[in-house]
Amino acid sequence: MRCLVVALSAASLLGLACVAVALSADPPDVQAPALGAPDAQAAEVQPAVVGPPEIEATSALVAYGETGEVIWSKRPRLKVPIASITKVMTALLALDRSDPSEVVTVVPSAAKAGGATVGLEAGEKISVRDLLEATLIESANDAANALASHVGAGRRKRFVRLMNQTAERLSLTDTTFVRADGLDAPGHESSARDVLLLSREAMENAQFRRLVRLRRARVTGHGVVETTNDLLGVYPGLLGIKTGHTEEAGWSQVVAARRDGVFIYAVILGSPSREQRNADLRELLDWGFSQYGRVTLVEAGRPYAKAGVPFEEERRLALVADRSVSRVVRFDELLVERVVAPSVIELPVTAGEVRGSVEILKDGEVIAERRLVAAESIQTPNLQVRLGWYARRTLSNARTFVDSAREWLS
Repeated sequence: MRCLVVALSAASLLGLACVAVALSADPPDVQAPALGAPDAQAAEVQPAVVGPPEIEATSALVAYGETGEVIWSKRPRLKVPIASITKVMTALLALDRSDPSEVVTVVPSAAKAGGATVGLEAGEKISVRDLLEATLIESANDAANALASHVGAGRRKRFVRLMNQTAERLSLTDTTFVRADGLDAPGHESSARDVLLLSREAMENAQFRRLVRLRRARVTGHGVVETTNDLLGVYPGLLGIKTGHTEEAGWSQVVAARRDGVFIYAVILGSPSREQRNADLRELLDWGFSQYGRVTLVEAGRPYAKAGVPFEEERRLALVADRSVSRVVRFDELLVERVVAPSVIELPVTAGEVRGSVEILKDGEVIAERRLVAAESIQTPNLQVRLGWYARRTLSNARTFVDSAREWLS
């Protein structure tokens, strides 16, 4: 068996860049990836994407949703107020520690909450489900505080302790919670990095995902609540998740979107206006999506190697991938294609018989692998053909020896 390694960028799989090839000694005849430019020879790949847009927020980031990898950021660890993005943690704890069908008795302190509310009254009976919808869709502070009181067994301070314990478990090292509703309070702060980690955790919960995708819902006794997320139903593929605004926090939001198999998060904290926040979120999402795409890493039926055929000097057997494999990858990532195949095939061989492999690696880890199979069947030649081949080979070697001797003696 021989091995060939091809270093390439994901963009090159779309014909946008070049490859560098490193061969082992005496390799099989391995086919390099097809490229857009016929004279491509450069070893270094230049990504075909532009830089991120300029934004006016205090801090921000863009991340790939599947892995949480941050692909661009602006002061991601700066500790700032996050306003109602806090309610992501409030709702997550409520979902974890209560059932949506449970009935909550609204305490007086929750009914007196300031800012955005749905008008809860002290002593009112309302379900956890209704409170979650009011909290996440319309960002109602009275609903968030009612949930805190319920989960905290009547003590909102106990609930805040739970918030901070959960933050510690999730490694939200820039975060300290003081309130369940996110209204401005000394020491109540987080960072874009922590908001991303918290949001990814929350989006693992199916009930949470369903709630943050709703543009409106009917809350028993309080009519219809409507989302504060201006991009829901407007930006293609948007999945949620939460807005936030106070005087100290400015206009903030974390969003998640999925398009063509690509999952992107964007976080903006401290934008100067609602309009600017929305515009910047659009640009950050657009830029994030421009960095990724689904590409065919291995193509079914494509010859990745050609092996010599015994007793037939000029003939080569194509070894082709048995199936295709595609993945979402970042266009400027360096990928490695590794082909393992024999220099000379053993006979007989049947079409479809496995005789090698092709792997695609990222950072040394295999992200795609397919078998290489014979493209055709070849039988072992009969004795007469084999003897004739050996005779010709012996005669050829003898002539070479004689020619060399004459040259040495002359």
